[in-house]
Amino acid sequence: MSDRKQAKVKFAIIGVGLIGGSLGLCLKDKLGDAIYITGLCRHQSSMDKAVALGAVDYASSDLPSVVADADIVFLSPPVLQIVPMVEKILPYLKPGTILTDAGSTKGYIWQHLQKILPKDIYYIAGHPMTGREKSGVEAAVKDLFVGKAYVIVEDTGAPPEAHAKLMSVLQYTGANFTTLDIAQHDRCASVISHVPHVTAAALVTLLNRSGDDRESCIKLIGGGFKDTTRIASSNADMWADICMTNGDAIASDLKNLQNILGEVIGAIERHDRPAIHDYFAASKACRDSLLENATKKFDPN
Repeated sequence: MSDRKQAKVKFAIIGVGLIGGSLGLCLKDKLGDAIYITGLCRHQSSMDKAVALGAVDYASSDLPSVVADADIVFLSPPVLQIVPMVEKILPYLKPGTILTDAGSTKGYIWQHLQKILPKDIYYIAGHPMTGREKSGVEAAVKDLFVGKAYVIVEDTGAPPEAHAKLMSVLQYTGANFTTLDIAQHDRCASVISHVPHVTAAALVTLLNRSGDDRESCIKLIGGGFKDTTRIASSNADMWADICMTNGDAIASDLKNLQNILGEVIGAIERHDRPAIHDYFAASKACRDSLLENATKKFDPN
């Protein structure tokens, strides 16, 4: 491991996996020695990989050595682990430290953090809406964020200078930054990210429950099924946490999806070809328009 050293920006990553590792690779590529990155890893093998790949300058399982003197701490563990992790690191943070995160839900995190954060520790909620079906630092790539939506929530009480400092670093990701309030973020994330993941997993489950036809169905798998279900290979712990922390929005949207599917089922059972045609035509027109006209779109993968 590299020895610790002075640098213009001291940046700590908690959870050097796909997202945290990709951020580290990006920032080291763009900023070089102008940033010094420490990373918290649980196992020695992960520490060695993170340093060898260049995602961090220094890796350890020791909290104080990772977060002490950090200007910015980037939290990238599963959602339900973020608040307990903040509780652990608070005693070692210097006044003015900025906390940000990659959590896919924001309301749950802020509801708990606002009760424990000192006035001189600033939380700026973030959500880089990107990813891959692979996990771990070995899956990290420096351009993971380029062109992807990155939500910065501005209603957590952090002062403007803290926002400016954070963005002076995150700008190097090449992401399309946008702002939403916490409640709106969680509702929108449900529609464009969380429900699609649940649905992809449901399609795989449907195949797995196809009884005597299962093996024959598997032989027929092609691009359509692979493309539609690709995100079902994502990390199960992460998605269980997301469902637990954005449950109201996800359940509501799944019920709306259930109603839509019910309408299609009814049209099919009635042999109502015009209704079925209109369903597919309207969906195609809407999707084509979104892809053509959206300059900043949520693209979770």
